[in-house]
Amino acid sequence: MIVHKSENHAAVRAKVVEIAGSAILTEPVEDRNGLLLEIRAAAVFDFLRSIQQDPALRFEYFIDVTGIDYSDYSEPKPERFGLHYTVLSPLTGLRLQIGTYLPESHPQISSIAPIFAGANWCEREVFDMYGIRFSGHPDLKRILMPEDFDGYPLRKDYPLRGRGERASFPVYEATRGHDRNI
Repeated sequence: MIVHKSENHAAVRAKVVEIAGSAILTEPVEDRNGLLLEIRAAAVFDFLRSIQQDPALRFEYFIDVTGIDYSDYSEPKPERFGLHYTVLSPLTGLRLQIGTYLPESHPQISSIAPIFAGANWCEREVFDMYGIRFSGHPDLKRILMPEDFDGYPLRKDYPLRGRGERASFPVYEATRGHDRNI
């Protein structure tokens, strides 16, 4: 039985805070759809596994993980890079967003693909666009850019118009249906 979302907030918040424990970086923020929580990067994998398996929470539905470059952000952040995970509990109807920070010198975190298979390609995209590595990922390689591409296009220090590399990208010509001999 799904209880109305607002009735779940207090109980879910208490349980999530209990599981996260000393890994919490900031006080959880509530909105009408769920919670936003920031935790230490080293705790993300175990935390997500725990809230997925907890029978009272069952955050079993992976929605997304995205990278953020805070280097030119209006508010100071603890580190240059951030990750933002979103999961959903069909049991409670609540969404949980987990934020964490990674250093510029070594942006790496454990892959959550062993917990949520849907994270596989999302982590590859974050790696490809930001250069954030996911240790333990089953196939961490570029997904959007060519394998030999040098750089990470969504980093704030990457030139807005690129470095001229588009001129060397392979060009594939589409074949129109009426031009083909069928």
